[in-house]
Amino acid sequence: MIDSLGAPQSVLVLGATSDIAGATLARLTRTGRLERVVLAGRPGPARDAAVERVAATGVPRVEALDFDARDRASAPAVVAAAFDADGDIDVVLLSWGVLPDEAAMRQDPSAAADLVDVNYASMVTALLAAVEHLREQGHGVVVVLSSASAVRGRSSTALYGSTKAGVDSLASALGDALHGTGVSVVVVRPGFVRTRMTAGRRPAPLAVDASDVADAIALSLTGGSRTVWVPRAMRYVMAGLVVTPRAVFRRLPI
Repeated sequence: MIDSLGAPQSVLVLGATSDIAGATLARLTRTGRLERVVLAGRPGPARDAAVERVAATGVPRVEALDFDARDRASAPAVVAAAFDADGDIDVVLLSWGVLPDEAAMRQDPSAAADLVDVNYASMVTALLAAVEHLREQGHGVVVVLSSASAVRGRSSTALYGSTKAGVDSLASALGDALHGTGVSVVVVRPGFVRTRMTAGRRPAPLAVDASDVADAIALSLTGGSRTVWVPRAMRYVMAGLVVTPRAVFRRLPI
């Protein structure tokens, strides 16, 4: 169970090799309560390294599961495998995504469809599966990595933003539907995060590190379903951009 300070005993991560997932686990292990971590991701050196990093912190049980976001139909089975093992899962972190070359993607509709499978379709199947398992056990939190891009699409990241908008909308609605069940959904909307995924891109204003997102997640595991902005000031920036007329918005250097 998650204690009153927001410290969980067990975590399932889908997207085990993401920088944000790694930073979040590092943050949660500092509480000293984590007893079980399940890392789901594509098998290989990166996932092995993630397992070793968590094990090195002293977590007694660190497990790995094979998961490929390109195979959207596999997500429910992966989630079920984690829940079928002994003990409950307190937190399910959905932390994966692809930030494509927008110009190239628009020239290749098939590649765009693959992006939708990875960033949206597989997220939907994993999210729905996680919610049902948490409902059955009667408690827990699903943390969904969304983006500030979900609020208003930009021409520079139109395809990426559209997938995040879909995930964000579903996760937020599910959080409302779960009110009073003991299960909650935390939607995390970071702005620009300095990670391997954004390497080589010019940081936007209010850019943060993966550790900043991790801190926000760790502080949001109690109190029910909610939307978390990272940094907090991004909420007000996006509120202004939402009401900006399109004729003005399209000329902004964002």
